Amino acid sequence: MAAYLGVWISLALCMITVNFQYIDGQNAWQSEKKDAASKHLVTNLPGQPKVEFNQYAGYVTVHEEHGRALFYWFFEAALLKEEKPLVLWLNGGPGCSSVGYGATQEIGPFLVDGNGTDLIFNKYSWNQEANLLFVESPVGVGFSYSNTSSDYNMLGDNITASDTYTFLQNWLNRFPEYRRHDFYIAGESYAGKYVPELAELIYDLNNASTDTHINLKGFMVGNPETHDGHDLEGFVDYAWSHAIVSDETHRMIKKNCDFHPNDPWSDQNCRATLMEIEKQYNEIDIFSLYTPTCVHKNSSPANTMSEAKKTQIFNYYGTFQCLQSLVSRLHLIYKCGMASSIA
Repeated sequence: MAAYLGVWISLALCMITVNFQYIDGQNAWQSEKKDAASKHLVTNLPGQPKVEFNQYAGYVTVHEEHGRALFYWFFEAALLKEEKPLVLWLNGGPGCSSVGYGATQEIGPFLVDGNGTDLIFNKYSWNQEANLLFVESPVGVGFSYSNTSSDYNMLGDNITASDTYTFLQNWLNRFPEYRRHDFYIAGESYAGKYVPELAELIYDLNNASTDTHINLKGFMVGNPETHDGHDLEGFVDYAWSHAIVSDETHRMIKKNCDFHPNDPWSDQNCRATLMEIEKQYNEIDIFSLYTPTCVHKNSSPANTMSEAKKTQIFNYYGTFQCLQSLVSRLHLIYKCGMASSIA
């Protein structure tokens, strides 16, 4: 069940060096907005293939008094960036890094090669069709942080939505040319809660003010978590209807589990019977039942990232060249998963 409810990832990620200067005065503020792109521009990564689009990264403060800031990595659309929508991507978990997972392993333009020394172009990157913005959210995930330790004990879906909204407004002030673009929010897993809550907040605040309008057009969620009890019950029924578990096991789970929305795992008998599903899946890809897990005799099945792949990513992001080029300061990187302290 752990493979279904969370993906445990710990990556040595690189952080982009950015110096934010807060200057008083309207004229200085306008100048800061104008120069923001050059301050945040990432000119090169070690072993990066040559591309025609720009990439930007850095911090955006969401709470001045607490010193709370979210980290982002932004890729312009490969072609016709002026005409393409702006897409915000949020990973779930809760606690998964959008930079370390979404950007570098899923839908971003660069993937680490098999040797862990260079980057290769991802021809399936979403920036072929959109301007792509990855944000580490909430604080405590990836490189996003707070200088006020009590913030980490107050995290929740509402604060996450509020901070991400503040991030968007501040980011769009620094990149005002994107405020007119069609805007979409996308994510996976626990982002099934983050994404619609943020969309609702944007919708409500758009109606309350015209000065800070965000051109929201829609949202997308993949394999989303929406309701703990319903999601778990659906997972059980899906396994039964696809002959992963027997009729007897299915009846036993239904008998022992009440699928309570707040804590469907609270009953010990329920947990024990649910483990039978994990045993039955064994080497079946839980996210793609009909996909062969071994394409040739030397392959091994893997529903999560292999140790070899983790090593390759560590090798790349841990190089002196990468750290020298991109890292300014490090903060705690939380592993993602249902056992994460971030909820």
